[in-house]
Amino acid sequence: MTDVKALQQERISIFYDVYDNKIPKRVPVNLSIPFEALAEFGGINIVEAQWNPMIAEGALDKLCQTIYTDVCPGGSSLRYPSYYQALESQSFVMGSNGFFQHPEVVGMLPEEYDYLIEKPYDCLLEKVIPRQYKALNLEDPVNMAISFAKSILGYNNDMMLGGTLMGKMIEKYGYYPGGPIASGGFTEAPFDFLADQLRSFKGVSMDVRRMPEKVAAACEALYPIVLKKGMPKVVSNYSQVFLPLHMPTFMREKDFEKLWWPSFKKLLEEYASMGIHCRIFCEDNWDRYLDYLYDLPTDTVLQFEYGTPKLIKEKLGKKHIITGLFPLTYLKTHTKEECVNLAKEYIDILAPGGKYIFMLDKNPLSINDVNMENLIAVAETVRDYGVYSNAGETAGMQFNKEDYKATPSRPLESKYFKTWDQYKAANPEVSDFGQEKLQGFEERIFQYLMFLLL
Repeated sequence: MTDVKALQQERISIFYDVYDNKIPKRVPVNLSIPFEALAEFGGINIVEAQWNPMIAEGALDKLCQTIYTDVCPGGSSLRYPSYYQALESQSFVMGSNGFFQHPEVVGMLPEEYDYLIEKPYDCLLEKVIPRQYKALNLEDPVNMAISFAKSILGYNNDMMLGGTLMGKMIEKYGYYPGGPIASGGFTEAPFDFLADQLRSFKGVSMDVRRMPEKVAAACEALYPIVLKKGMPKVVSNYSQVFLPLHMPTFMREKDFEKLWWPSFKKLLEEYASMGIHCRIFCEDNWDRYLDYLYDLPTDTVLQFEYGTPKLIKEKLGKKHIITGLFPLTYLKTHTKEECVNLAKEYIDILAPGGKYIFMLDKNPLSINDVNMENLIAVAETVRDYGVYSNAGETAGMQFNKEDYKATPSRPLESKYFKTWDQYKAANPEVSDFGQEKLQGFEERIFQYLMFLLL
C-alpha cells in the first residue's frame, strides 16, 4: 500500500506540474478505453454491462494490470441505456451490439429560429427535447412525468456506479485522481450546440448560407446556456471544462471566423476570467486554425485528433498544453518496434519545454481496434523514455485570470428555471435554510436536461 500511495503522489505531482507551468519529472501517460471496449476486453456482453456497469469490475481490474497509465484506464461512460431508453431517445440509440450511435437528427425547424433567439431555454424544453425524446410527450403529461422520473433515476444511479468503479481502481492502483470533486465540467461551443441536436450537420450547413445572421444570433442566445452547463461548482487549477469541437473543419474559414469562433472564444475567456481552464478536443485536422487557437486563454488543454506535431508544438507549445495526436491506427497496422519508435519521435517533438501529456489521437471504438501488445509497449516507452533532465524549471507562459476581462453574459431567464428569489416570492413561507437544497435541485435538473442535448 505504501508503494501504491508513493506512485499516486508521483502521478499527482507530474500532472500538477504540467498545470502549474513546471516541467515535470516525466511525461504523464493518459490512456483509457471506452466502456464498450472494456466489456469486450473482459469477454462480457456489452448490452448487459451497459445495464449493470459493476459487472465490468473484473475486466477493469485486469486492464489495470495489463497496461501502464497514470490515470484510471476506464470504468465509466457518458451514455447508458437506462435513461436514453426510458426517454425513447432519437438522438442517442443503442444498437443490438451494445454500441450507441448518434444519427443525424433535427430538433428545431428553420422557422423556429426566432423563438430560439427570443427565449432559448423555453424553445429547447418545448420544441427540441420533446422531438429528440419521444417519451416526453407534452400531450401525455402523466406518462411524461413518469418517464422523466425514471430517466433521471437511471442517470444518477449509473453515473454513480461508474464513478464508484473508477474510484476503486484509483485507490487500488494509485492512479491520478483528477482535480477536486465538482471542479470539472462538460459543455459545447454555442455553434456546435446549435448544430448537433437542434439543426443537424446538414441543416446548420444550409443555414450558414441561407440565414447567417440568424445563426449568429442563435449562438449569442445559446451562449448563457452552454456557459452555465459547463460551469464547475469548484474552481481549480487542476481541472478543466471539456468541450469536443465538431463543426470547424467542415466549414469555410470565413464562415468559421464570422459565425463559429466569436462566441467560442468569448466562452473560454469568460471561464478564464474566473480562473477556470478548458480542455478542447480538436476533432479532425486543425492545422489551418492553429493561429486562432493560439489566441485562446493560456494553458488551454488542446487535445488533437490529427495534425502536424512539429507545427503544433512550434505554434502553440509555449502557451498551451498539448495532448493527443498519437495515431490509434498505428497500433494496429505497425510492428511493436515501429510503434515504440513513433512514440519516441512524438516525445522528442512534443515534450521539450514541458506542457505535454501523452495521449492517443482518439479512443478505440472496439477493443479489436487495438493491438494490446503494441499499446503496452508504447505506454511503457513513454513512461521510461519521456523523462525530463530539467524537471522543476518553468514551462512556458503563465496563466493569470486577471488577463481576461469578459463582459458577464446575460443570466438564464425562463419560466422553466426559477432563481431562489423567484421561488421565495411564490412561496413566502419557505425557510432560508432551504435555499441551498432547493436551488441545488433546480441546477441539477438544468444540468440533466442540457446533458440530453450534448
